[in-house]
Amino acid sequence: MSEGGYKIRDQLAIHFITFAVVEWVDVFTRQQYRDIVLEKIREGQKENGLLLHSWVLMSNHFHGILSVREGFTLSHTLGELKRKSSMEIMQAVEKSETESRKEWMLDIFLQAGQANKRNDKRQFWRQENHPKECFGREFTQ
Repeated sequence: MSEGGYKIRDQLAIHFITFAVVEWVDVFTRQQYRDIVLEKIREGQKENGLLLHSWVLMSNHFHGILSVREGFTLSHTLGELKRKSSMEIMQAVEKSETESRKEWMLDIFLQAGQANKRNDKRQFWRQENHPKECFGREFTQ
Protein backbone atom coordinates (compact mmCIF):
# COMPACT_ATOMS: atom_id res chain seq x y z
CA MET A 1 0.00 0.00 0.00
CA SER A 2 1.24 3.46 -0.81
CA GLU A 3 1.81 6.15 1.79
CA GLY A 4 -1.51 7.67 2.84
CA GLY A 5 -3.57 4.61 1.94
CA TYR A 6 -5.05 3.35 -1.28
CA LYS A 7 -5.85 6.39 -3.41
CA ILE A 8 -5.79 7.23 -7.08
CA ARG A 9 -3.40 10.14 -7.14
CA ASP A 10 -2.70 10.36 -10.87
CA GLN A 11 -6.10 10.01 -12.53
CA LEU A 12 -4.60 9.32 -15.96
CA ALA A 13 -2.00 6.75 -14.87
CA ILE A 14 -2.46 3.04 -15.45
CA HIS A 15 -3.60 1.30 -12.26
CA PHE A 16 -4.08 -2.24 -11.05
CA ILE A 17 -7.59 -2.21 -9.56
CA THR A 18 -9.45 -4.83 -7.55
CA PHE A 19 -13.04 -4.62 -6.44
CA ALA A 20 -15.07 -7.34 -4.78
CA VAL A 21 -18.66 -8.18 -3.95
CA VAL A 22 -19.58 -7.62 -0.29
CA GLU A 23 -18.93 -10.69 1.85
CA TRP A 24 -17.31 -12.24 -1.23
CA VAL A 25 -20.67 -13.57 -2.47
CA ASP A 26 -20.13 -15.72 -5.59
CA VAL A 27 -22.48 -13.74 -7.79
CA PHE A 28 -20.64 -14.17 -11.07
CA THR A 29 -21.15 -17.91 -11.19
CA ARG A 30 -24.34 -16.92 -13.04
CA GLN A 31 -24.03 -15.79 -16.68
CA GLN A 32 -26.79 -13.19 -16.27
CA TYR A 33 -24.80 -11.23 -13.68
CA ARG A 34 -21.50 -11.56 -15.57
CA ASP A 35 -23.22 -10.13 -18.64
CA ILE A 36 -24.34 -7.07 -16.67
CA VAL A 37 -20.78 -6.32 -15.55
CA LEU A 38 -19.48 -6.76 -19.10
CA GLU A 39 -22.20 -4.45 -20.44
CA LYS A 40 -21.30 -1.79 -17.86
CA ILE A 41 -17.61 -2.13 -18.76
CA ARG A 42 -18.49 -1.51 -22.42
CA GLU A 43 -20.57 1.51 -21.38
CA GLY A 44 -17.63 2.78 -19.35
CA GLN A 45 -15.44 2.52 -22.43
CA LYS A 46 -17.90 4.48 -24.57
CA GLU A 47 -19.17 7.04 -22.07
CA ASN A 48 -16.43 7.47 -19.45
CA GLY A 49 -13.17 6.95 -21.33
CA LEU A 50 -12.37 3.60 -19.69
CA LEU A 51 -9.32 1.81 -21.11
CA LEU A 52 -8.88 -1.87 -20.23
CA HIS A 53 -5.33 -3.08 -20.63
CA SER A 54 -5.97 -6.44 -18.98
CA TRP A 55 -8.76 -7.79 -16.80
CA VAL A 56 -10.39 -10.85 -15.29
CA LEU A 57 -13.81 -11.32 -13.71
CA MET A 58 -13.72 -13.98 -11.00
CA SER A 59 -16.71 -15.53 -9.21
CA ASN A 60 -16.88 -12.71 -6.66
CA HIS A 61 -14.40 -10.02 -7.68
CA PHE A 62 -12.78 -8.15 -10.55
CA HIS A 63 -9.12 -7.44 -11.28
CA GLY A 64 -8.08 -5.03 -13.97
CA ILE A 65 -5.20 -3.00 -15.28
CA LEU A 66 -7.09 0.14 -16.20
CA SER A 67 -6.75 3.76 -17.15
CA VAL A 68 -8.89 6.45 -18.79
CA ARG A 69 -8.59 8.68 -21.81
CA GLU A 70 -7.64 12.34 -21.44
CA GLY A 71 -10.58 14.39 -20.19
CA PHE A 72 -11.84 11.69 -17.81
CA THR A 73 -10.91 10.65 -14.27
CA LEU A 74 -10.37 7.07 -13.21
CA SER A 75 -12.10 7.65 -9.87
CA HIS A 76 -15.30 8.87 -11.53
CA THR A 77 -15.23 6.15 -14.18
CA LEU A 78 -14.83 3.38 -11.59
CA GLY A 79 -17.54 4.91 -9.44
CA GLU A 80 -19.96 4.92 -12.36
CA LEU A 81 -19.07 1.35 -13.31
CA LYS A 82 -19.62 0.11 -9.78
CA ARG A 83 -22.78 2.18 -9.22
CA LYS A 84 -24.48 1.17 -12.46
CA SER A 85 -23.50 -2.50 -12.29
CA SER A 86 -24.55 -2.85 -8.65
CA MET A 87 -27.96 -1.30 -9.27
CA GLU A 88 -28.67 -3.50 -12.27
CA ILE A 89 -27.39 -6.71 -10.68
CA MET A 90 -29.43 -6.16 -7.52
CA GLN A 91 -32.53 -5.47 -9.63
CA ALA A 92 -31.90 -8.67 -11.58
CA VAL A 93 -31.58 -10.64 -8.34
CA GLU A 94 -34.77 -9.07 -6.95
CA LYS A 95 -36.77 -9.86 -10.11
CA SER A 96 -35.38 -13.34 -10.63
CA GLU A 97 -37.79 -16.21 -10.36
CA THR A 98 -35.04 -18.82 -10.69
CA GLU A 99 -32.27 -17.49 -8.42
CA SER A 100 -32.06 -20.10 -5.64
CA ARG A 101 -29.94 -17.79 -3.46
CA LYS A 102 -32.15 -14.74 -3.92
CA GLU A 103 -33.25 -14.08 -0.32
CA TRP A 104 -29.84 -14.94 1.09
CA MET A 105 -28.05 -12.59 -1.32
CA LEU A 106 -30.49 -9.72 -0.85
CA ASP A 107 -30.16 -10.07 2.93
CA ILE A 108 -26.36 -9.88 2.69
CA PHE A 109 -26.56 -6.81 0.42
CA LEU A 110 -29.01 -5.16 2.84
CA GLN A 111 -26.85 -5.87 5.89
CA ALA A 112 -23.78 -4.51 4.09
CA GLY A 113 -25.67 -1.36 3.13
CA GLN A 114 -26.95 -0.79 6.65
CA ALA A 115 -23.45 -1.26 8.08
CA ASN A 116 -21.98 1.35 5.73
CA LYS A 117 -22.41 4.93 6.95
CA ARG A 118 -22.16 6.14 3.32
CA ASN A 119 -25.12 4.00 2.33
CA ASP A 120 -28.72 3.69 3.49
CA LYS A 121 -29.82 0.88 1.19
CA ARG A 122 -28.29 -2.28 -0.16
CA GLN A 123 -24.63 -2.46 -1.04
CA PHE A 124 -23.27 -4.78 -3.73
CA TRP A 125 -19.58 -3.88 -4.18
CA ARG A 126 -17.14 -3.46 -1.31
CA GLN A 127 -16.20 0.20 -0.85
CA GLU A 128 -12.52 -0.04 -1.70
CA ASN A 129 -10.79 -0.55 -5.07
CA HIS A 130 -7.22 -1.01 -3.81
CA PRO A 131 -5.69 0.99 -6.69
CA LYS A 132 -2.00 0.49 -7.29
CA GLU A 133 -0.29 2.63 -9.86
CA CYS A 134 1.56 0.42 -12.36
CA PHE A 135 5.05 1.82 -12.29
CA GLY A 136 8.27 1.51 -10.43
CA ARG A 137 10.10 -1.20 -8.60
CA GLU A 138 7.64 -1.44 -5.70
CA PHE A 139 4.82 -2.47 -8.05
CA THR A 140 6.74 -4.90 -10.25
CA GLN A 141 8.52 -6.87 -7.54
